[in-house]
Amino acid sequence: MPRDHWKYEGVLAAPDRVGFLPNLPLPHHDPMTPLAIADMADAFGVTHRTLHFYEEKGLLTAARMGPMRVYGEEHIRRMAVINACREIDMPIAAILELLTALATTADQPEADRLFREALLARRRELAAQQANLRRQMQRITELLETGDAGGGETDEDGHIHLSPIESECLTFMADGYPAPRIAGLMDMDVAAALTLEAGIIRKFGANNRFQAIAKAVLAGMIAAE
Repeated sequence: MPRDHWKYEGVLAAPDRVGFLPNLPLPHHDPMTPLAIADMADAFGVTHRTLHFYEEKGLLTAARMGPMRVYGEEHIRRMAVINACREIDMPIAAILELLTALATTADQPEADRLFREALLARRRELAAQQANLRRQMQRITELLETGDAGGGETDEDGHIHLSPIESECLTFMADGYPAPRIAGLMDMDVAAALTLEAGIIRKFGANNRFQAIAKAVLAGMIAAE
């Protein structure tokens, strides 16, 4: 078939945009030969329906060769960005926002910077989710250890019950470590450390960490210096 036939009907081989895309690994193929939809799906480990979905959402376009969808080099580079974002469960709206911003970039360093910022933003979102999961896991542990779905803070003798992770955190609080330092010592993010500390303060019926520490000393749970 003559090479000129690859001047596709209706849509150009490259997406209708300007700007730059971040440099990401691409599937091995002849850049002069567009990929059919089946090959595009196989290259990125997705289904035909996924590619159709991305088109519906405005993330990706396909060129046409008669009734067939085909993808050129720029489509493939764009798909590499989309696929990388979906691998970290970035929302579709956020990916579309990123691609829109990339379309206005003036050079490659700017495109790389925008992509890095998007990744850092997603990492912050995941860290917040992780903190929430830690809090939920901590609450499950409390309920299992007390055997009381009502979530009582003390046992039948009036003693405040702390889980092992709370006891460890309380010790660091008594040593005067701030939440960021405690987070590092306990291998968790700062949000999780703050959540853990807040739970301890609540259990002691205190208004702040200093009151909680004082009550813990009076209860003999930590040694006074």
